[in-house]
Amino acid sequence: MSTALAAQGFPEDQVRARARHGAAAVFPAESGYGSGLLGAAPAPYAPTGEDDLERIRIVPPVFMPDRLKKLIDLGREPLYSDVDLETVIGGFTSRLPVYVSAFGSTQVASHDLGEAAGRQAAELGIPLVIGENVVPVNGYRTADDAGASPLLGRIAAYAEAADDEHGGVAVQQSTEDADAEVWNLVYSDPVSEPLLATGRLAFELKVGQGAKPGLGGLTVLGRDTASRVAEQYATDEVFGADSDKVLRVSSPGTFTEEILRQQIRLMRNNFPRVRVWVKLHPGRDVALAAATAWAAGADAVTVDGAEGGTAWAPTGFLGHVGLPLADCLRRVGRKDRCLLASGRVWEGTRAVKALALGARAVGLGRAALLAVDEDREAGLRRLVEAFALELRMLTSAVGKYHVNALDPEDLFLPAGWCTPPAAPGAA
Repeated sequence: MSTALAAQGFPEDQVRARARHGAAAVFPAESGYGSGLLGAAPAPYAPTGEDDLERIRIVPPVFMPDRLKKLIDLGREPLYSDVDLETVIGGFTSRLPVYVSAFGSTQVASHDLGEAAGRQAAELGIPLVIGENVVPVNGYRTADDAGASPLLGRIAAYAEAADDEHGGVAVQQSTEDADAEVWNLVYSDPVSEPLLATGRLAFELKVGQGAKPGLGGLTVLGRDTASRVAEQYATDEVFGADSDKVLRVSSPGTFTEEILRQQIRLMRNNFPRVRVWVKLHPGRDVALAAATAWAAGADAVTVDGAEGGTAWAPTGFLGHVGLPLADCLRRVGRKDRCLLASGRVWEGTRAVKALALGARAVGLGRAALLAVDEDREAGLRRLVEAFALELRMLTSAVGKYHVNALDPEDLFLPAGWCTPPAAPGAA
C-alpha cells in the first residue's frame, strides 16, 4: 500500500476502500449489518453543489417489458448478473463501458504507477489512454536506448497483459508531441505491433482538457529538467527567480472547424492501421466540435468535463472555467456515434447517468491513479470490479440487460433541464 498521492475535494477514501476491498465496498460496512438502519443517501452519494449529474436521479419503472423479454429468453427470472456490459469503445471491444483516462506527463503518473495502471487495464480488458507530452519531457527511450521510456513501458506492459480481443491503447498527441513525431515513432515501433496486428491501437488528437480548457499542459519542473526541454517548451518564472522550480508551458494548439477536419483526415491517411480519437475540452461549442470530428471520420470523441483532470492547473480554472460534464452531454445529445465522457467518475451511479445521456463509455482518471497507488498489483482491478457490480445492479434495476440500452427515460432530470437548439452543422 502507498499513500503518496492525494486528491483534495475528491472522494479519495472511498476510492481507496474500493481498491482494497473490491465489490464489497459497494455496500455499507458489514459490521453494521443487523443493527444499522439505512434510508436517505449518506455522503458521498447525496447530491451536492451545482453538479447536475449528481442531482439527476435514476428512476426504475414499475412495468418492465425488457425484463419480460429476458425472462423468456433465459427461461427464468433474470438477475442483475445477467446484464451484459461488453461494448465497443472507439473501435475496440471492451469488457466494460470504461476506459482509463490519460495521465499525461504529470509527475504523479510515475514510471511504475503508469505501467501498473496499464497492466491492470489490460487484465480487465478495457482501453488505456496514454497522455500527451510524455515523450518531449521524458524521451522516447532511455538515455542508453536499452530500456523503455514511460510511453513505451506503458504500451509494453499493456500488450503483455492483454488478450487478443479486448481493450486497446490510445496514444495522445499535442503540439509538442507532433514536433517530436510521437505518432510516427509509435506507429513504426515493434512494441506497438501486437496491438496494431489486432486492431487495438488508436491515436488521440488532443484539442483540450477539462481541468484547463483553452490552455495547454502545465507542469512544474526542476531547472535542470527545464533546461533539457527548453527547445520544446516555454517556461515561466512564476515561483520566483530564486526558486529551483519553473512552470513548463505547453501550447494549446489552434483549431478551427477546417483545421480539425484536416487533422483527422491526415491521421486517417498517414496511419491507416490505427483508430482515430479526438479529445475535446468542455467548450461552449462542444456539440459542433464533436459533430465536426465525427463527420471527418473520428472513431471516438472524448468530452472531458470541467470536473476532470489529474495534473497541474490554476485553481481559478478548476472552479470557474469550462462546462460541467452534464452540460456537455446535454449539448451534444444522444447520437449514433461513440461519445466518451470523463470528469469526476469513480462509481457506478455517475457512470450510468452519463451512459443514459449518450456516452458510450466513461473514463477513470484520478480514481484509477488512486486505486493503483493503493495497490500496484490489484487496486484498479478491485475498483473496476466494484464499478461493474454497480453498473449491473443499476442497469437491471431499470429493467434493461445490456448497458447500451440505457436511455434518458431512465433518469429524473433536474428542474430546468432542457436540450438547447442544435448548433449549425451539429445534426
